[in-house]
Amino acid sequence: MELYFLGTGAGMPTRLRNVTSVALSLMQERGTVWLFDAGEGTQQQMLRSPVKPGKLEFLFLTHLHGDHLYGVPGLLTSRSYQGGESPLTVFGPPGTRRFVETTLDVSGAHLDYELRIAEIGEGIVYEDDGFVVTAAKLEHRIDSYGYRIVEKDTPGALDSARLAAEGYRPGPLFARLKRGETVTMPDGRTIDGNDYLGASLKGRTVCVFGDTRPCGSELALARGADVLVHEATYMHEKADNAHKYYHTTATQAASLAAEAGVGALILTHLSSRYQDESVHRLLEEARAIFPNSHVAEDFWSFRVTRRA
Repeated sequence: MELYFLGTGAGMPTRLRNVTSVALSLMQERGTVWLFDAGEGTQQQMLRSPVKPGKLEFLFLTHLHGDHLYGVPGLLTSRSYQGGESPLTVFGPPGTRRFVETTLDVSGAHLDYELRIAEIGEGIVYEDDGFVVTAAKLEHRIDSYGYRIVEKDTPGALDSARLAAEGYRPGPLFARLKRGETVTMPDGRTIDGNDYLGASLKGRTVCVFGDTRPCGSELALARGADVLVHEATYMHEKADNAHKYYHTTATQAASLAAEAGVGALILTHLSSRYQDESVHRLLEEARAIFPNSHVAEDFWSFRVTRRA
């Protein structure tokens, strides 16, 4: 599991930062990539990255402002040209369907894959055997959501050696024991599979938030996450601007990370006023409160590890 940042700027592209888009690579876990937002030029950023459009499984939109959205039509159509054939689901706030279907219809776009659109509200927006994704509304000028991606715990390994020592050979019953079922063995003995499983492997949790002022729903969504990706449009000296325009400062994001007990904080969505040396000042501001803070750069990646 790895985060890869395709765009880390706010509002408009600069010479160093494209507008917002971050990929969550799950190639080892499920052979796919999940994308969060797709600002203008996202498909061009992909050409300079290891992220392949054909591997996209889900696109999660945090909100419908242009710097998070305008790259969607081009990305969807290019995916067909680049061999993408598997279904792709776009999750986003109400209005997502109208935007996507209108732009594709007006431009006469043709897709060689099934496109699914799911307009979300608060609560669980996706769940399968491996992951659950929850959304919560944040505080911005339009509806903006944060996403909490939880990898479910992996059951421990089956102690096949112990079963062999007790006279049992591998077979279909071992698969049931692996699932923790209670099984009657060929000799009539009843065995609880949980008694033969090692310790489970704790799943990882990643939170990716859209644009927001500090608000109560952030804390509940971020609690205990291994990694929190949060906007830091301003340094704290511009706190009044942040509040006026419904954004967050580096100090506020770091304070949230500390209170929520996250493992690592990654700051993104930086105002164009922060270039070169001023970015280091922004990072120092965050680390004064939450030491394990990072500022994302375009084409920078962060491996999500399991905490002890």
